[in-house]
Amino acid sequence: MSRLLQGLCGTLAALALLAIMLLTLVDVLGRKLLSQSVPGALEVTEIMMVLLIFAALPLVSLHGEHVVFDSLDGWFGRRALRVQQIVVDSACALALGGLAWLMWAKAGQVAGYGDTSAQLKLPLGPFVQLMALLCGVTAAVHGLKVLRPGIAQHTDAALPSGGAT
Repeated sequence: MSRLLQGLCGTLAALALLAIMLLTLVDVLGRKLLSQSVPGALEVTEIMMVLLIFAALPLVSLHGEHVVFDSLDGWFGRRALRVQQIVVDSACALALGGLAWLMWAKAGQVAGYGDTSAQLKLPLGPFVQLMALLCGVTAAVHGLKVLRPGIAQHTDAALPSGGAT
């Protein structure tokens, strides 16, 4: 399952980042060489940034790559650290699940009102729905980490202190 998640979310995040880079390149070249920028470039960049952030969120959670404060971890035993991780992952799952639910409801309102972006008139409802869905996926990742602690691969070996602070 983690391969599927990494494939889907990783591809979505990579495509969003590629779109931002290409759009920025074309926009800057257009402004400098032709004195004409790409219409709606800022809007599309903003939407792609949202997609990038929300697509990467499940991956960051899966791999335990969030910024953490671990200066006191050396004082606690293995069991206390596991309890702490369960509490943190449970709180994250509940908070992100609640946020996903609220965002899904908001997406319905946005779609119902027919809200669109200012310049290009892109419908915003589907983007808010995708944000809610990815938030829900991130909540599920934290829920799975509570039930199966080995699902995540914490990769802090590259840091000299042994963890992010």
